[in-house]
Amino acid sequence: MNSEIESAFNEQLNAELFSSYLYLSMAAHFESQNLKGMAHWMRMQAQEENMHGMKFFDFINERGGKVTLAKIKEPKTEWSSPLDVFEDTCAHESKVTGLINGLVDLSLSEKDHASNGFLQWFVTEQVEEEATAQEIRDKLKLIGDSPVVLFMIDQELGQRPAPATGAANA
Repeated sequence: MNSEIESAFNEQLNAELFSSYLYLSMAAHFESQNLKGMAHWMRMQAQEENMHGMKFFDFINERGGKVTLAKIKEPKTEWSSPLDVFEDTCAHESKVTGLINGLVDLSLSEKDHASNGFLQWFVTEQVEEEATAQEIRDKLKLIGDSPVVLFMIDQELGQRPAPATGAANA
């Protein structure tokens, strides 16, 4: 693994850990609003993002690189509504997609086929991440101010299963 790829992958490791931290902050916000289902959904998302970070951690080590952990910036902690939270979720996932695409471009320019192969899982994962966040956001847009439907969506999101532990090694 060359130093440019190593540095970029360490930056992405930090970005994935920030994602986990951001979603945990969103979970805390939902807990404070007594939206336990949405809080649960965000906790599961935080766990998934942590596993994504660990995939980068393991890959850097497997390729003979050195993991360098950096400070994780403080996430936002307040939102005006569940829709606002999921608007931020969509924007964040779109940003992560851009970061992954940038890593793919770098791996291709460096002719690092192992890194490119590793990143393809993330390319596919980001399609799912964006679609899921958009679907929830769009449902929240549809319901407007209906507390009954918000309650139903909260119940639905509370059914999200924990990420498979093997996903970190997928």
